[in-house]
Formats: sequence, C-alpha cells, structure tokens
Amino acid sequence: MDAEKRKRLEAAGWTLGNASDFLGLTPVEAELVELKTRLALFAKEQRRVSNLSQNALAKKMGSSQSRIAKIESGDPSVSLDLIVRALLTSGATRQELAQVIVGTN
Repeated sequence: MDAEKRKRLEAAGWTLGNASDFLGLTPVEAELVELKTRLALFAKEQRRVSNLSQNALAKKMGSSQSRIAKIESGDPSVSLDLIVRALLTSGATRQELAQVIVGTN
C-alpha cells in the first residue's frame, strides 16, 4: 500500500495491521501458521510434480482423499506430522523440506 493511501485511511480512523494483529497471534503462533501454510502449499505442489492424484497419494499413505485435500488446503485440524508424511510419501526429500521450513523455497 502506498504512503498516500495509508495516510488517507488513518485520517479516516482506520487502524492498519496484518492478519496476526487482527487475530491477536503471538509471534510463535504466527510463525507456526506461516510454516504450516508453506508446507501445505509445497505438499500440493509436490503431489502434482510426482504426478499423483489426491486419491493415489491417499492410498499410498493409507489415508483418504478428503484428508489429502485438508492437508493441501491448510486445514487447522491437520498435524505437522501428517503434512510431512504426505510430503515424504509423495517423494519430497529432507533437503527440500528444510528449504521450505527455512523459507528459501
């Protein structure tokens, strides 16, 4: 957002912030949300690169297609463990996971 627009909004009484401010997240909570989001997006990308359907990946994992959809959409009920399992099952390497975690991917 440009400075002029920011000034106009603030002059009109608006408070500007980000999602963390709006939700009242601690820095640790915000970092966890960011990490899970990056991993979920990478899970979808990795599945597609591996030429697997959600159904095929689910079968390889002993899970369901709907669970894979939840992983890829970043559903809050999905654990980091399950996201990592999906990534490894679809062919991601530990080095690729590390790049996503660090944010260099």
